[in-house]
Amino acid sequence: MRLGLAGGGTDVSPYSDLYGGAILNATISMYAYTTIEATDDGRVEFLAPDKGLREVYDNAMEVDTDGYFILHKGVYNRIVKQFTHKPLSMRIASFVDAPAGSGLGTSSTLVVSILGAYVEWLKLPLGEYDIARLAYEIERVDLGLAGGKQDQYAATFGGFNFMEFIGDNVIVNPLRVRQQYIDELNHNLLLYWTDTSHVSADIIKEQQQNVKAKKSSSIESMHKLKEQAQQMKEALLKGHVGSIGEILNFGWQHKKQMAQSVSNARIDAIYEAAIGAGASGGKISGAGGGGFMFFYCPGLTRFAVREALSAFGGETKRYDFTSEGLKTWTTE
Repeated sequence: MRLGLAGGGTDVSPYSDLYGGAILNATISMYAYTTIEATDDGRVEFLAPDKGLREVYDNAMEVDTDGYFILHKGVYNRIVKQFTHKPLSMRIASFVDAPAGSGLGTSSTLVVSILGAYVEWLKLPLGEYDIARLAYEIERVDLGLAGGKQDQYAATFGGFNFMEFIGDNVIVNPLRVRQQYIDELNHNLLLYWTDTSHVSADIIKEQQQNVKAKKSSSIESMHKLKEQAQQMKEALLKGHVGSIGEILNFGWQHKKQMAQSVSNARIDAIYEAAIGAGASGGKISGAGGGGFMFFYCPGLTRFAVREALSAFGGETKRYDFTSEGLKTWTTE
């Protein structure tokens, strides 16, 4: 999974196509997992062992994309159509460390995980950019799910990355952030589950419509979020970690102008409570409307902030920043 530290929303078309986007994100120690087991009965079996769900298809060149396993089916259909040109016989199971609608890039991370398992099993000649691009196409084009481009690349590459979106091109710039700055950020950045999820597609569609309608306040807010991504990059590389709260707050104030449904009364109340308890800034993770939020808590203020947030019924989540992205392996 990833935390979108700055620039979120500028990776979404048509804004990124018209003006170019910039995002800074970092992966954390919450994961999506996929296991493929080859079988010889000619059946494709989709499993969600943590939820007790299962679907089976016989000799399938293509499976319907309805129901719980829509992402799994989308990847299967593309793999068969583009690479194997014949049905596969296998059992594929997956689970995720965060719920859908968490704002941590859950769906896209799962798509990358599923796709990575096929690449490992079938020895497909795909590099990191190829995998991330294919995951994006499956989710956004094949399945028609609204969203941006950052999540697939974050999950594939891992680490701290400054990403540029120029038309149809994505450039991932890994950042060499000194470990002491990462440790300080990890120590001071409080991750909070609001106990609510969101439907990011609805918020993103509103954002896209605002750009198409040339709504000046929304477009100007996205311009400011690109500036925020540059500010965040400089702060991390130069070790100005103490300024990150203010940079987060700058971005949050502009993000709320992108689409009306980014925030609501409860989210605003949580944010104000965190600031009142000592946080210097924060934001909601992902498109908005619910899911995880995170706050920069300088000094020892994280304890007061955590206590203030306990009144809203959510919970804080332990995590660490990670340097690795997609990882695959094979066992007999």
